Amino acid sequence: MLKDITLGQYFPGDTPVHNLDPRTKLLLTVAYIVALFMVGSWGGYALVFAALAGVMALSHIRPRALLKGLKPLVFIIVFTAVLNLFFTSGEDVLFSWRFIKVTYTGLERAIFMVLRVLLLVSGTFLLTYTTSPLAITDALEKLLSPLKKLHVPVYELSLMMCIALRFIPTLIEETDRIISAQKARGADLETGTLPERAKALLPLLIPLFISSFRRADELALAMECRCYNGGQGRTRMKQLHMSGRDAVAFALGGLLVAGILILRKLGI
Repeated sequence: MLKDITLGQYFPGDTPVHNLDPRTKLLLTVAYIVALFMVGSWGGYALVFAALAGVMALSHIRPRALLKGLKPLVFIIVFTAVLNLFFTSGEDVLFSWRFIKVTYTGLERAIFMVLRVLLLVSGTFLLTYTTSPLAITDALEKLLSPLKKLHVPVYELSLMMCIALRFIPTLIEETDRIISAQKARGADLETGTLPERAKALLPLLIPLFISSFRRADELALAMECRCYNGGQGRTRMKQLHMSGRDAVAFALGGLLVAGILILRKLGI
């Protein structure tokens, strides 16, 4: 299951999506999330799904990669669907048994929430799949640079995000290795009651925390040995430049938001 977590992974490529400026991809991702939360009809979800499928085709990201990343979220998705299905009131009752009542409104809302979560996670995964953590850091620092006048530590925040994204796959690999080592010693992490399974996680969490702190200390020491002093006077090997393809991407993103607003107003 841990190997299915693909957040933070970057798949290099030479596609129109990979070649977009990272600032463009960040802004379009934010617009995509806002537009997704404005959707309230089948037509709107169909439009968002078509846009997501188009980006996947242009970036050459296979649906299998997204589905693999969604596996760890199955419990959250099912739990969200159940809550909306059984705890949404309505007059159009489809099924009723004792205190359990399923309405058409609840069924529709449950489907909409599942679609929203799936499309939301898939869209953010596409950002990390097609953009390296360093590019995301540079884009975030550029976009938040006006906040420097308010003495907001923009560079430090961007660096923290870059390190977090960079070490997600490493921590997942470390966790999987510790689980294998504990199982080889006879640890049972999958059976028993909930308190017993929580107690069995202690031999896993303690080595993971120790390894994480040691890795953080080694990273800080390496940065200090290289006379790293933060963003002051720092230059970049790769400069960010927007081109015509970014303008086309912004235009398409604007059309997506406008289409969703129109469909929302028409109730389609």
